[in-house]
Amino acid sequence: MYVGLDMGGTHTDAVLIAGGRVKRYCKTPTAPEDYLHTVTRALDEVLEDIATGEVRRLNLSTTVCTNAIVTGRTSPVGMLLEPGPGLNPAGLTCGAKNFILSGAIDHRGRPTSSLVATEIEAADKELRKAAIRHLAIVGKFSTRNPEHELQIKEALSPDYDFITLGHRLSGRLNYPRRVFSAYLNSAVASVYEAFAAAIKTYASSRQLPVEPDILKADGGTLSLAASRSLPVETILSGPSASIMGALALAPSSRDTIILDIGGTTTDIAFLADGVPLFEPLGITLAGYPTLIRALYSYSLGLGGDSCLRVRDGRLSIGPERLGPALALGGPAPTPTDALITMGRLDLGDKGAARRGLEQLGDQLGLTTGEVAAAIIKQMATEIASQTRALLEGINSRPVYTVREVLEDKKLRPEQVIVIGAPAPLLAAELEAAFGLPVVAPSLAGVANAIGAALSQPTTEITLQADTEQGFLTIPEEGIREKVQRGFNLEAARRRALAALQDRLRRLAPAAASAELEVVEEQSFNMVSGFYTTGKNIRVKVQVKPRVSPLEGDEHDV
Repeated sequence: MYVGLDMGGTHTDAVLIAGGRVKRYCKTPTAPEDYLHTVTRALDEVLEDIATGEVRRLNLSTTVCTNAIVTGRTSPVGMLLEPGPGLNPAGLTCGAKNFILSGAIDHRGRPTSSLVATEIEAADKELRKAAIRHLAIVGKFSTRNPEHELQIKEALSPDYDFITLGHRLSGRLNYPRRVFSAYLNSAVASVYEAFAAAIKTYASSRQLPVEPDILKADGGTLSLAASRSLPVETILSGPSASIMGALALAPSSRDTIILDIGGTTTDIAFLADGVPLFEPLGITLAGYPTLIRALYSYSLGLGGDSCLRVRDGRLSIGPERLGPALALGGPAPTPTDALITMGRLDLGDKGAARRGLEQLGDQLGLTTGEVAAAIIKQMATEIASQTRALLEGINSRPVYTVREVLEDKKLRPEQVIVIGAPAPLLAAELEAAFGLPVVAPSLAGVANAIGAALSQPTTEITLQADTEQGFLTIPEEGIREKVQRGFNLEAARRRALAALQDRLRRLAPAAASAELEVVEEQSFNMVSGFYTTGKNIRVKVQVKPRVSPLEGDEHDV
């Protein structure tokens, strides 16, 4: 049996899948001040009378890190940066305290300037005085040689709560993105730890036989234990769960638009020939570009609980969410009230919903029924308009998917898959707005929990070898080891795949037999004068992304 849980800011959904079918599901309010209570309530409902020994997978997705960043509920972070020569670090000082340290390592991993112990001691003293408990240490070329980052950490006081080392986040070279990734990783550590502790407590109290896994932004999963040191990987796990859920509920081999309509936002994503689009450089969140691998998605501030107003004689929907619908005791009319008034949704105080829309109608010169219909039509039109704008941007550059780069591909969507609780209620208006067939699968309201339950582990590593220097590095694993001058691309490929297999066994033991693939490999001769002095070799390998379908065998995404 597979169990999936999706914790959003408003609701938490849980599903139980057995024999390739959803057997149980539930939706419960999220209590941000008490994650354990929320998790217990949701999981106990779907696991009632189920022998815990039958549970083979417990996967979770959550927006707790994303929400913490967007709302500013993060921990202050001390940044210790070693940018080296040739880079102005002024734009990288994102922490509550920032220290630019002397010392440098060049692009081939060679130390060219030593650290200054007194600078580190002074930074340590100031950080402790400011009571900053979370740090990030990032050197420009630490992926080629992490020794300075490690030395800085060793020189600090041992009692900090959380320290991120930049070289452990990604093997890719992009110093600004690595700085911001490390900052966010430390900033969300406390809020994520509260969520992870709740999950761990529940799993232990119920004696579940599996280690819980958490969904990442790239649509794969990571063990809960490993995620506690890499919480930044869970940013945007909610949108990735919606994409994976849509793939499971409505598999497609065509260019497709995916809409996840929630209470506050509508998440927009795309499939190219049935494969999710991918952010090639990494996601940007709250203005911070990062190295975090992610499925492509865009959040539009338009949802079922968006506030409705009349401004300058025109109807305005969102982006603010002031609370639930009037019918549920909220402070302002929402699209949910329009659906209730139209008779499409049997929920709450119908009189309150109708009275709120009557007031809007009076301002617009429309009857209550006319304003309700206008709200839903405008909501669909605005979603379609934003989707077309996104498509135009996507088609102006190479299309990246989780499998490959499609240089000449132009997305031409043939259908729209819509999920989220309001999905089937908006299908007709969305079909008219897009001019495309709309698929609103059954169980659309718990698609994110289904996507979480069916997702499987993914991870990647990058091997960089310099045979002239006689070293290779795998920064994600903290590996730096000697190689012989005869080390070549084939040997690098074997070493990278072996390291990835070891990483997978540690991060997701249940998926140790997953298929691995080489996604990038390069080998260049290094020449001095008229002689070849060595080779510069780079190999990137990953676990092939997969999702378990609701019926039948596993299939690639």
